[in-house]
Amino acid sequence: MIEALPGEGVPGEQILGELRELRRADLPTHGGRLFAYVYDPALDGLDDLARAAYAISAHVNGLDPTAFPSLLAMENALVGAAATLLNGGGPAVGSVTSGGTESLILAVKAARDSRPELTTPRLVIPSTGHAAFAKAAHYLRVALDVVPVGADLRADPAAMAAAITGDTVLVAASAPSYAHGVVDPIPALAAAAAERGVRFHVDACFGGWVLPYLRRLGADLPEFDFAVPGVTSISVDLHKYAYAPKGVSILLHRDEALRRPQYFAYAGWPGYTMINPVISSTRSGGPIAAAVATLRSIGDNGYLQLAGRTREAVAILAAAVEATDGVRLFTPPETSVVCLTADDPAVDLFVLADELAVRGWHTQPQMSFAELPATIHLTVTAAVRATAGEFAADLAAAVAAARARGPVVLPEALLAAAGALTPEMVTPELVAGLAEGLGLGGGDFTRMAAVNSLLDVTPPALREALLTGFLSLLQRPAPATE
Repeated sequence: MIEALPGEGVPGEQILGELRELRRADLPTHGGRLFAYVYDPALDGLDDLARAAYAISAHVNGLDPTAFPSLLAMENALVGAAATLLNGGGPAVGSVTSGGTESLILAVKAARDSRPELTTPRLVIPSTGHAAFAKAAHYLRVALDVVPVGADLRADPAAMAAAITGDTVLVAASAPSYAHGVVDPIPALAAAAAERGVRFHVDACFGGWVLPYLRRLGADLPEFDFAVPGVTSISVDLHKYAYAPKGVSILLHRDEALRRPQYFAYAGWPGYTMINPVISSTRSGGPIAAAVATLRSIGDNGYLQLAGRTREAVAILAAAVEATDGVRLFTPPETSVVCLTADDPAVDLFVLADELAVRGWHTQPQMSFAELPATIHLTVTAAVRATAGEFAADLAAAVAAARARGPVVLPEALLAAAGALTPEMVTPELVAGLAEGLGLGGGDFTRMAAVNSLLDVTPPALREALLTGFLSLLQRPAPATE
């Protein structure tokens, strides 16, 4: 336990030592064995450069660009780089946000506020669209129309077009989808939206900084950016495949008129007039400076090389999956994602994820959804190229161990109790008891197969309530001591 407000100040070296000790419990952010959450280019010296740049601008406030023109210059430089990369150079404008979720929320806000006459604005997305769209719809009181994808896991242009109504303010799709790494048919979708006079957003938060380079390397990928008529906005995260530290995304609009409703302004109080292009008012310049330093250090040719290493790593991992009896690729790996599932009933996918973690490979299990089975998601970065050759043997060993352990068998009483639950019945006491019974009471999250198996058989609304309760259970200060 760490005490944030001691009676007397603590020496700096002691504080740093305590923080380093806390970090020892985290998953490794470097080393090419973590397939989610972080993006590692494995470039010597880049972390030190980013930290130094962050420190230079950490106390700069993005609230007023006239007071801190350095931050304005850096933001414009980042937006310009993203616009050029995504074929929007010239008229395209944009804003720097804190991440992909904020970029998507703002894309939905801009679309909603462009149609103030509507009482029930609507957003159309494929079922593979990122959950942040649902968050945006919830926050902004926009109705969400979710359209099932085709057998190829891509948005269905005809079905998406049929979902557009006179109240639709935005249609969105992915390049690529996060869960499976496939690119939606952006030209057909954009054309359908344009034909009906509706804005069309490309969620390229995940792949927007790597797809252009993969295409330059010969990958057979469709057009997805401003080169496609009808695309009105694009989001791309710099803290993903641009390899900047966390906290930087870009939201681009094709022109200034499309961006205008994104802003919030308020002068109806005695203080300063608030004008914000993004959700936050006060913003640290640290992440933005770190992003500028990262982009300038790597450069265009450097990103091309990193994409090449990523592509090689994807091919090696995919070949390992194809060569391992008991698992298969869920979809051909066309971008930077390898997605696999089990094709042997004796191999429990959630047990397999645990066994891979025991061997130092930290993956992201994904629950079954509608007709789709549970899968394991691997986000592949350039750092994985150095470790990819070790994966095949460990995958085979993990599959063998999962087979030996057998599938998770949940107690009938637990299944019956879960089946009788509704979201309204989930209480803090129930969640605490469930966590203790599943072995999570001590904070050990290394063996999650039983937990994931239970969550996999619960309806989405109940799963949301249980996980919300569990996160709330975790996010509590330790009791004060006498």
